Parts: sequence; structure tokens; C-alpha cells
Amino acid sequence: MAHLRSRRRLTLAVPVVMSLTASLGFLPGVASAAPLAAPATTTAEGPNLSYVVNTKSDKHTIAKVQKAIAAAGGQVVVTYAKIGVIVVHSTNPEFGAAIRAVRGVQSAGATRTSALTPAGTTDEGAVDYLTDAEAAKVKAASADIPDAEPLEADQWDLRSIGADKAAKINPGSKKVTVAVIDTGVDDTHPDIAPNFSAAQSANCDGGVANTTEGSWRPYTAEDYHGTHVAGEIAAARNGIGVAGVAPGVKVSSINVTDPSDGLFYPESVVCAFVFAADHGVEITNNSYYVDPWLYNCLDDPDQRAIVDAVNRAQLYATKKGTLNLASAGNSNHDLASDAIVDASSPDDSTPVERTIDPSECFDVPTQLPGVVTVSATGVKNEKSYYSTYGNGVIDIAAPGGDARYQIPDTPSKNGRILSAMPNGAYGFLQGTSMASPHAAGVAALLKSTHPWASPQQLQRLLKAQADEQACPESYDQNGDGTQDAVCEGGSQVNGFYGFGIVNALKAVKK
Repeated sequence: MAHLRSRRRLTLAVPVVMSLTASLGFLPGVASAAPLAAPATTTAEGPNLSYVVNTKSDKHTIAKVQKAIAAAGGQVVVTYAKIGVIVVHSTNPEFGAAIRAVRGVQSAGATRTSALTPAGTTDEGAVDYLTDAEAAKVKAASADIPDAEPLEADQWDLRSIGADKAAKINPGSKKVTVAVIDTGVDDTHPDIAPNFSAAQSANCDGGVANTTEGSWRPYTAEDYHGTHVAGEIAAARNGIGVAGVAPGVKVSSINVTDPSDGLFYPESVVCAFVFAADHGVEITNNSYYVDPWLYNCLDDPDQRAIVDAVNRAQLYATKKGTLNLASAGNSNHDLASDAIVDASSPDDSTPVERTIDPSECFDVPTQLPGVVTVSATGVKNEKSYYSTYGNGVIDIAAPGGDARYQIPDTPSKNGRILSAMPNGAYGFLQGTSMASPHAAGVAALLKSTHPWASPQQLQRLLKAQADEQACPESYDQNGDGTQDAVCEGGSQVNGFYGFGIVNALKAVKK
């Protein structure tokens, strides 16, 4: 898969009852001692930027901060009072500094480095679509597999985690919904329509939930990522196309894509987590990182505010009963190392190469406390060549595909993952974007089997049912004599696979 703008491309279990401040100790626990009113705003005008302003969540503080925002030249877009996050637009180039000096503000910063732009179209790159000739070949092979969907012969991923067998025992409950926070989902696709929940779907672009009919769909056929992810989770076993890991559960769509550039900005993701929590979603899948920074560093006030805002939202969702899963990333980075070179940030303007400390700079949301971090494997159950990893960071592994080194013996011999595409199509993608929904599907099966399980209990069950996978003796995939990645840890828990590779069959056995 090409290096696309989501994970999408080629994202540590800490008690979630605690705030990010308390659990990781890197955000301020008290507000500024400065006056409530903002300093007089400058007359200069800069680009119109979006900001997140994070405050105490009591009504008095929020009201005072809202007045200070106006005094500093800001316009409130939406206030999430229950988590103390305010989304603001401002053309005042000094707005961030001014509002951070206000008493009651705990962190604040710009969520992008370029000005807000009018809506446009996005292009996520090329996709390997299944051709008619290939489909005919796959259907012929699938006919020899009992109870298989027409294209299931190419779905090596389902067989590798026992999802085909699990579906015969328990395909999942209609009372369980997995929300796909992504580029939108084509709910008219015949494999997705039977399990789609419109009542739990929205478009969160800009930070405000829009539930207008169809708002949750992809803007164009090029915004295919979310549809592919949704199919991996819950494509119905209806005699059409492919099957999902949990073909009996519900799936919803929360579109967080900016239509002008295809990026996933913090305010949109905050909206998505809150919306999912308030609409009874049991599980969210997050196959992306929050733009514009691949890693958000706490010594930068803007990036610090992004971490704070998104973390407040995902912790709120967890408290309301939602388990959040996220892809680890496709950079083959070791998130437990001392230093990582990031040459892709910020991706909304001109990237500048920087060396970051993974203990102070975080891939959001995948490295937030309580989020299940998922790495990718191929048909050989080995770490995919692109998958990011890290001992103590990766929680679980799942099929994401590897078309370079792990080729399956399937009709198409395609090492990627086959799933639904917009407009009734099907195509192959690979990435940790594909691994996370496989794990989310297994989590949905666990929730179906254990309906009263809390997010924390579900995460423990997810780890317990996994098939342990030890570190390989060598990870020199191209045979050049150099290790392509170093796996640290033991046979039960390690940096490549966490607690192991998910097992759907185990998930449905009580």
C-alpha cells in the first residue's frame, strides 16, 4: 500500500480512571495563576487557525474562559464542557500565548500550522482493486470452501485468526457497535448495509457533529479507507463478496476527514470520541494518527494541547464504556527506543526533519493511556515489514498484510487484505490500518460473548485470548545481513506482538 494520509498509510495499558496528567505526569495539574481576562489583543491579523483550549470542566471556569477567548480575538466553534475542551478559530497571531496566560486554562494551542481552507477534494493514492477476472478466479476457489462468501478464498486473514470458524459459533451480537473513526464509510455497499448503524454515525469535520443523512459517507471514491476498514470488521455473511471478522455486529461511521486536504485534525477526533461515547458505541477503531504531527511533543505548547484535548476525549469515552483500539503506525519505528527521526511533520505545511524522544513525544491516539495499540502481521504470522513496534507499547498484533515478504497461497496470491471499497467495489490494502480493525472485530466478538465486560475487562480478555508469538531469532527480511528491526521481550509479551496475535475462535468460546 502506498504511504497514504491515514493508516491509512504505506497507531500500554494504564488505568483509564486517571487523567493523562496523573497517569503519565507530564501535563500541568493546576491552571495558570494569571488574571481571568486575556491581555489586550493585538491589531495584527494572521492566518485563520483552529485551536483547542483545555480548561477545568466546571461551568464557572468555562464561562470565564469563553469571555477571555473573545477578548483575545477568538471565536468559539464548539464547547465540550464535560471534558473542558473548547474549539476556537482565530486570526490573532498571538492568540495561543494570550489564552495560555488566562487563569483556568490548563493548555491551549493551534491544531494546525496552515490556515483553515475551503472544502475541496482529497486523493488518497492508488489502490489495488480486485479486477473482474481476478474475482471470477476467487469465486471459483471459494465455491470449494463450505459456507464461504464468494471472495473468501482470498481472505487468508480470516483463516489465520480463526474468524471463519468463529462465525459458525457466534458471528457477534447486533447489540455491539464498532464505530469506524476514519474517512467515512459507504453504508450503501451491499456487504456493509446489513450491519450499518446510521443512528450512531456522523461527520465530525471541524469539531462539530453533523448527523445529516449520509454525512458520514466518504466525500469521493478516493476516500476509500474507512469503507475498507468497516468491511474488515463487520462485512455481512450474506452471499455477497467478503466477510468481516465479526459479521453479526453493527458498524457505524464517524467521518473525521478535512475535505480540503484529507487530514485528521485534533478537533475532529475529539468530536468523534465524544460522539461515540454519547451514542452508546462499545468499541472504536482508529486507523490513523492525529494530524499534523506524527508525534506530538510535550515541550511544544501547541502539540501539548493536542495531546491533552484528544486524551480527555478518549478517556471520557472509556469512562462511558467504550474500548478504543488504534493502529501502531507504518514507519517501522521502535516506540520504545531512545530516539526517532520524524521527517513527515507537520504534514499540513512544510515538513521539517526532527529527532524526537518517544518518552516525551507521542503518536496520538495510539499511545494514549488505555488505548489498545495494534501492530501488523502477514500470512506467516511475522511482523509486517512496515509495522511500528515497541516493547511495552504494543498491546496486541493482528493481520495487516505484507505483500513484500509474506505471500499467501490464495487465488490472487496477494499478501494484502481484501475488503469492501466504495461503490460496491473490492480491493486490497495493507498496513497497521488493517490490523487494528481485525483486533476491533475480535474485541466485538468478546463483547458479544461477555456483554457486561468493561473496557478494561475487554482489554484484558483481548490479551488473554491471543496466541503468544515469540520474538524471531532473526528479522533480516531482505537478506542483506542487517536486522530490519529488533524485537525485545519474552515469548509471552514482546515488542513485535505484544501479548500475541488475536484469535477470533477463542473469543467466542466461553
